[in-house]
Amino acid sequence: MTEQELDQLAESIKHLLFENAEVVSLSDDELYHRIEELVAQRAGQRYMSIQNRIDAVQRTYQSIRGLGLLDELLRDESITEIMINGPDHIFIERQGEVSRLDKRFESARRLEDIVQRIVGQAGREVNQANPIVDTRLPDGSRVNVVLPPVSLVGPVVTIRKFSKTPMTIEQLIKYGSITPDIAEVLKMLVRAKYNIFVSGGTGSGKTTFLNALSNFIPKNERIITIEDSAELQLKQVEDLVVLEARNANTSGAGAITIRDLIKASLRMRPERIIVGEVRGAEALDMLQAMNTGHDGSLSTGHANSTVDMLSRLETMVLQGAEIPLPAIRQQIGSAIDIIVHLARLRDYSRRTMAISEILGVENGEIQVNPLYVFEEDDKSTMEKVSGRLIRTKNPMVNVEKLRRSGYNAVI
Repeated sequence: MTEQELDQLAESIKHLLFENAEVVSLSDDELYHRIEELVAQRAGQRYMSIQNRIDAVQRTYQSIRGLGLLDELLRDESITEIMINGPDHIFIERQGEVSRLDKRFESARRLEDIVQRIVGQAGREVNQANPIVDTRLPDGSRVNVVLPPVSLVGPVVTIRKFSKTPMTIEQLIKYGSITPDIAEVLKMLVRAKYNIFVSGGTGSGKTTFLNALSNFIPKNERIITIEDSAELQLKQVEDLVVLEARNANTSGAGAITIRDLIKASLRMRPERIIVGEVRGAEALDMLQAMNTGHDGSLSTGHANSTVDMLSRLETMVLQGAEIPLPAIRQQIGSAIDIIVHLARLRDYSRRTMAISEILGVENGEIQVNPLYVFEEDDKSTMEKVSGRLIRTKNPMVNVEKLRRSGYNAVI
């Protein structure tokens, strides 16, 4: 059977169940078995392979009790991102390229039902009074929802799919983001408890890179992770506390912000604090945590370059506190040791563009010491980027943490 024929069969069985009002009274297991019976009846009228029968049953069940079309997209491991702009416009990302899907949801109401199911699974609320929410699926995939009246095209859902296998440095090497030599350098920096900040644009792979770096953290350390929606996959750490922010309820109460969680984490005896992403006033709390004995902390932020990230951090801190700019720069310069900047290039590849050392403040400006920069080679074309990270001639200045940790290598 073709995909279209399977969809038509699933739709006809669903209509039959709703017409007979069976859906309401049946449990999940009973409904699944009833669908199997109906598919078997249809199979007696025409040839259907075993796989066709299984597909027909699953499609029918998912359209009633599952996430409908979303279930199919979530199962497809080649899809990395799903973007739904109302019931009629669905876009997906495969291997860095975005394309429109030739499918649609039955109605805006059906899409809203799916949204409520997703949000409800994570204990969140979304409605006209609270139309924007960040949440996640049971598998960890990150979900952003925007409902009318804020959205004028119907429910808007954006899903960043969760990788079933945590990203490792070996995979980053395989994908060409870094080299084995640079991986060893990063390993030393993480183990020596340098505070590392990962910057980059949307879709540049910041969380992926942070996951890979976290694999270098010794197993016996106590780690606190703080995120809007839990995405990090720290499998090797035993003493791990995962904290997740919470939106306000319909009455505007009960919100738990990243800032609240950072403050709470300081009372949990953390050895390292990992903040999934800083976007606002919580940047000050993160910097203060790094400056008060929590070396080895990791975080990410949106920016177009290393210098831009420093400027954005200044702006974030100013959002939440009336602190003179020189004092803010002093905080940033003393808190962050290393900034790794990532980018998504014209051929959709994700590359590490620079690894820089922060040298504190001099003459009122934060000093940046580039250690590695990405350079394209003569094999690069408009369609395919070729190049690698090149070690600059600048020596690494702040090597005290390396020495204290027993490393004598020259970076």
